[in-house]
Amino acid sequence: MAFESLASRLQSTFDKLRGKGKVTEEDVTKAMREVRLALLEADVNFKVVKEFVNRVKERAIGQDVLKSLTPGQQVIKVVNDELTELMGGGQSKLAVASRPPTVVMMVGLQGAGKTTTTGKLANYLRGKQNRKPLLVACDIYRPAAIKQLEVVGKQLNIPVFSMGDKVSPVEIARAAIAHAKEQHFDYVLIDTAGRLHIDETLMGELQEIKEATRPNEILLVVDAMTGQDAVNVAESFNNQLDLTGVVLTKLDGDTKGGAALSVKSVTGTPIKFVGMGEKMDALEPFHPDRMASRILGMGDVLTLIEKAQIDVDEVKAKELERKMRNAEFTFEDFLEQMAQVRKMGPLDELLNMMPGMNKIKGMKDLKVDESALNRVEAIVRSMTTQEKQQPEIINSSRRKRIAKGSGTTVQEVNRLIKQFEDMRKMMKQFTKMTDKAKKKGGGFRFPFFGQ
Repeated sequence: MAFESLASRLQSTFDKLRGKGKVTEEDVTKAMREVRLALLEADVNFKVVKEFVNRVKERAIGQDVLKSLTPGQQVIKVVNDELTELMGGGQSKLAVASRPPTVVMMVGLQGAGKTTTTGKLANYLRGKQNRKPLLVACDIYRPAAIKQLEVVGKQLNIPVFSMGDKVSPVEIARAAIAHAKEQHFDYVLIDTAGRLHIDETLMGELQEIKEATRPNEILLVVDAMTGQDAVNVAESFNNQLDLTGVVLTKLDGDTKGGAALSVKSVTGTPIKFVGMGEKMDALEPFHPDRMASRILGMGDVLTLIEKAQIDVDEVKAKELERKMRNAEFTFEDFLEQMAQVRKMGPLDELLNMMPGMNKIKGMKDLKVDESALNRVEAIVRSMTTQEKQQPEIINSSRRKRIAKGSGTTVQEVNRLIKQFEDMRKMMKQFTKMTDKAKKKGGGFRFPFFGQ
């Protein structure tokens, strides 16, 4: 997860303050020293760190904080507020042209993932905002760049406008916008050329495309893994092109987080999207408040709910809730539910979004073993339809056959069946409890299982 070491350091620092009934100025100074070191180690720009620590300290030693009933919590709230402000305050949304199409110019250096990100953004606009995007191949220099965008477009079933590599990028961009107007596209996403470094030729061409197309957005795609270099690249591009936003890629990797925490402060340009994986749907709008909350171990419930709403089939969820209430939950249902949850993303990421999970013993550094989940899935898939629906008929010979068919051991099969039976018993007890609560005027819904 992004910010892992930073989050761990900050959470450890604030755990010392959290439980204190009284917090002194000395306590705050000591905590801020730890915060400063943690941010510098996370590759945050040193000027940004200095200003951030000074602002937090100034607010935290105010009388309203130190004399409050929960001073430790108040200090953490100040840090949360300032972290949110540092990353942009609120979500910065994509501009929308008063008359379509909205033109988005994608820029960046080679290797940052610009072409793939252009495809991801088109996929996001179509899937999440019900828009009609057009991809435009304007990188005529990099070998196979046009082909790469066409492959991405085909994979997503999104049209790609191309005129080959013998026509100037400026002419291609102009022609693409004319085509988009004729065919009633909502967005035109221009995939421009990159270089291994910033040079006059690259910037000259990008400025020509900007003048010819008058884009509503100029988004810089930068690799979050490059840390402070990403901020330097953003500053250089912004000075030449007046960027409207930044897209950070590879924020799901082992990144220190310095770019995400520095880029808005250094360039004045907001982060609009973040790439959280390799899949074509792994692009998310950037919410500074949610990211700050995750860094400080407070979870990210809103993103978790949004993922559930998008990826969980409501009709199936309601049927599943009915089955669970009536203790009719089968291994077939288990498989289906497992598939729906896995669609939402890596399970350890989902757990990190839940408030307080890092405080539970053994959960803080939990890594969900996806290969173990694959083995569980293989066991269930090796069962017959009847066995999935009636686990009680699975005797020793059947267990041996299932183990052999799934490439696992009989012990693993036994363990899964035992856990499944325990889960069904727990569901029965839970149902009785919730029925009693309902009679008393209370209520309960299984999480994510219908509204």
